[in-house]
Amino acid sequence: MNFELTDEQLQIQKMTREFAEKKLLPQVRERDEASKFPIEEFKELGKAGIYGLPYPEQFGGQGVGYLPYVLAVEEISKVDASFGIAFSVDTSLYGGSIMNSSAPDEIKKKFLEPIASGRCIGSFGLTEHSAGSDAAGQKTVATKDGDGYIINGLKCFNTNGPLADYTVVYCLTDPALGTKGMAAFVVQKGTPGFTVGQIEDKMGIRSAQVSDMVLENVHVPAENMIAKPGEGFKLAMKTLDGGRIGVAAQGLGIAEGAFEIARKYLMERQQFGRPLCKQQYLGFKMAEMKTDIEMAKLLVYKAAITKDEGKSYTVPAAMAKMACTNVAMKVTTEAVQMLGGNGYMKGYHVERMMRDAKITQIYEGTNEIQQLVISGTLFR
Repeated sequence: MNFELTDEQLQIQKMTREFAEKKLLPQVRERDEASKFPIEEFKELGKAGIYGLPYPEQFGGQGVGYLPYVLAVEEISKVDASFGIAFSVDTSLYGGSIMNSSAPDEIKKKFLEPIASGRCIGSFGLTEHSAGSDAAGQKTVATKDGDGYIINGLKCFNTNGPLADYTVVYCLTDPALGTKGMAAFVVQKGTPGFTVGQIEDKMGIRSAQVSDMVLENVHVPAENMIAKPGEGFKLAMKTLDGGRIGVAAQGLGIAEGAFEIARKYLMERQQFGRPLCKQQYLGFKMAEMKTDIEMAKLLVYKAAITKDEGKSYTVPAAMAKMACTNVAMKVTTEAVQMLGGNGYMKGYHVERMMRDAKITQIYEGTNEIQQLVISGTLFR
């Protein structure tokens, strides 16, 4: 068991940290207030090969594994969790859907290489107003039509939706069969009938673009089907396992970012004639949070390594997602409290981080769903 990162992993970590601090931090508050996404910076990081980290070179990726990807999401999310989730969805949910599918290699390359190279953006269309935690409750339908399919339905809470060049859409080919008839298609931006619906006004991750995606008689060719009828549900669940590792990394990054702001503040802020860090109560609180962060880090790194080793990672991913996102909520809430009135003000960032942290406990499987996943393996 080796807890040391390789030189290559350290370089990826360093590069993404510098990118976040130089390119994302200066305007992160303004983007949050305006709900504006830094599209040029997103593509710049993609061109550096970061979005292709976990995927094979034959499909346009870097082929270095999931752990380096986790390190990159973590570093980005210390500064800008909105960018972090856009990165995660682009890579692990869109990219994971393609990579985990049974599509031929030439189709995988066609739809993955533009995303892995940073030229294009991907999104993931699974959730519907009637199908959240119960993904089987969806109503989007794909009907066979000559050499392709016609899709009708409405997807919601689609991160990257308004920006995406490609979206993986999960739908039913026969509603009577439920998940046994679920398939998945890649739908390209600009396809007639495929439009952006309501763009959400959110409590947190305000810079990330999240919307409804409307499908009205959308024709897609048969080659765009990446999961045949009956394969879609399994593909979605496997892809979400990988996505949960990405969200865990996002939560870890949020926690670490807020912790560091609080640490520096406690060292600088003077009260009662000495720095706040000299108050034993606050020092003990910080010791507890640091321990929680390190425990969460071990879980998400373990989940990523387990995936890289080709082993089953469903439960490690669930544990990592639950632990890291709970830590994110705990640390950001405590950071706001430790900074007092300043913590409530936007200039110190921790109030934004607290708002960003909450959604990590909800999306890509609520933490209650993660408890179901974990507990389901305990009593066999």
